[in-house]
Amino acid sequence: MNLGTVLAPYSHGDDPAPANLVDFTVNQAATAHRLGIRSGWFGQRFDYDAVALAALVGRAVPGFTVGTSAVPIIGRHPILLGSLAQTAQAATGGHFQLGIALGARDFLRDALGTEGTRQITHLREFLTALHPLLETGSVDYSGELVTARTPFPSAVPGAQPAPPVLVAAMGPQALRVAGSLADGTLPFLAGPRTLSELIVPTITEAAAAAGRPRPRIVAVVAGVVTDAVARTRDRAHREMAFYESIPSYRAVLDREGVSRAGDLAMIGSEDEVSEQLQRYFDAGATEVIVGETEYAGPEDQLRTWELLGTLT
Repeated sequence: MNLGTVLAPYSHGDDPAPANLVDFTVNQAATAHRLGIRSGWFGQRFDYDAVALAALVGRAVPGFTVGTSAVPIIGRHPILLGSLAQTAQAATGGHFQLGIALGARDFLRDALGTEGTRQITHLREFLTALHPLLETGSVDYSGELVTARTPFPSAVPGAQPAPPVLVAAMGPQALRVAGSLADGTLPFLAGPRTLSELIVPTITEAAAAAGRPRPRIVAVVAGVVTDAVARTRDRAHREMAFYESIPSYRAVLDREGVSRAGDLAMIGSEDEVSEQLQRYFDAGATEVIVGETEYAGPEDQLRTWELLGTLT
């Protein structure tokens, strides 16, 4: 199994903030890497930058692949994000992966003051401009929503090969754009049924039609190995409730036949979590990234990482 984990510097729920975010996260990554986990991923939040943190961690833990899951493109420009991604690729010695997302439109509108309209067109044009930036360091593109022209070469020494780009896509239109212009998809909360019935066939067909390689399907799943199942499930329900009101996630939950986002979290013994992980690979995932591993505390987080390292 190709397995990674989401590295969360801390949770806004039951866990206090560390004294130093970078030091804490580097220690997390070093532990995960030592246990055999292949990659660590960072969600974009308002209290740290995912690309910057990934670059610092990947630099400090050589050979450990790092990625973002995922950076919303609302409020970003492809030239600036491309420069960040190239810098991270150089810093990590070629072990960086860029995950981007459309973002929750209503949430980002309230936070950033942008409407985020015509999201699919925006995604298509953003990827069209981003690709040459990562490959060559320059771009000359003018679309309806995105204009990107580098006034001078913007290639970062040491940033080749270009980092892969994954799109957190779950709707058919976004999946088709990801298949034709990106290296794969990075869906969160997409259960086995959604993977096998919608995500895998849609993005694979789009990639084939565009003459691109078979796309990566990197499923991001909440999971904890613990004996405190009821308490951990309750925390999952509380902390993942945010997603239940977002239309794209609501559609996935309905397809999976669950009412609560926390119902999709893999919580239980080593054998139970292993069986649930296998369901994702059987559904077509090429990789699985396990997040929310901190929900039952540090001892069970370590127990979870030990399982992921063993399975990897």
